[in-house]
This record gives sequence, structure tokens and C-alpha cells, in this order.
Amino acid sequence: MLVPDLPLRTDRLLLRAFTPDDLAVLHDYRGRPEVTRFLYHEPYDDAAARAALERMLRRTAVRAPGDVLNLAMVLPETGELVGDVLLSWTSAEHRQGEIGYVLHPDHTGHGYVTEAAREMLRLGFDVLGLHRIVGRLDGRNDASARVLARLGMRREAHLRENEFVKGEWTDEVVYALLDREWRAATADA
Repeated sequence: MLVPDLPLRTDRLLLRAFTPDDLAVLHDYRGRPEVTRFLYHEPYDDAAARAALERMLRRTAVRAPGDVLNLAMVLPETGELVGDVLLSWTSAEHRQGEIGYVLHPDHTGHGYVTEAAREMLRLGFDVLGLHRIVGRLDGRNDASARVLARLGMRREAHLRENEFVKGEWTDEVVYALLDREWRAATADA
């Protein structure tokens, strides 16, 4: 079980629960076609942004398989919301999870996603006790692939045209990290 004492602090970010005040910024970045190009959903309109925020407001703990921890990435100096990050517990039996993230395009190139996703890996391995955590992405999403590689995750699979998304067949790429690999990497740091 993972019920974090929020907000979490990383070197440059606060990872906090979403609030109703986050609606405008969430709608702004998740409403952009360039942000949602490789995601499963279309750019958010007002209704989709409200529905997504309602889900995110409830995702503050991981108590059972299927639960998702979904946190806002915030710059502590300004309180500005720059994106969101998540950890999902996908299997209790196999002790597996998944990470994901979406960044506001005005904040790319600063390493915020890598920093926030590393904290999700820490929570998954060190707190939840997971054995394996994956990151799945559209095969064309080179920027996300670079993030997962920076996290020390290994590219394990490239599934050709395995999903029909937004009217086209897309490839899925899977990266993964094992708990022993995490421990070895963090012991060296």
C-alpha cells in the first residue's frame, strides 16, 4: 500500500495532489494536439478536461491493484503546474507497475519529467515493493523513449501495429526496470 505524505519534494519540484484550481492549466497543455499526439486521447475540450481532473483528484494513493497515484508537477518557487506524473499498480501477484507522464510544452528541456518519474520509480520499488515497472509509449515518441532510457529503463519490446489509436495502427514500445536494477543504480548514485 502506498499513501504518500503529500506533497513530495524532489530537487526542483513539488509533486502534489491535483486541486480544482488546476483545471485551466490542465486543459491548456492536455488540450494541445502536439501534447496528445502520442497519447490515447484527443486534445481535451472543456468537458474532457473536467472529467480528467475529477479522476486525478481521487488518485492520491495506491491501496490495491488497479489503483493509480496521479500527481501534479509544480515548480515550488512559483506554484506553477508544469505537468503530471503517475504510478499505476498493475499486478499484485507479479508485483508490477507502470509509470507515465505528460509535460506542458512550455517546460520541456529542463529534466522535470525525468526527475518526477524517478520519484515514481522510487515509490514503486522502495515503498510499494514492486518487482518490475514498465513505461509504455507510442513507437514514434522519441522524446519519451529518451526519458525512459535516462531513467535506466531497458527497451524490452517493440510491438508492430498492435493498437488502433485515433484511426490508425500504431506501434507500442515497452521499457522496463527491475527492482534489483533500481537498487544497483541507486546504490551507485
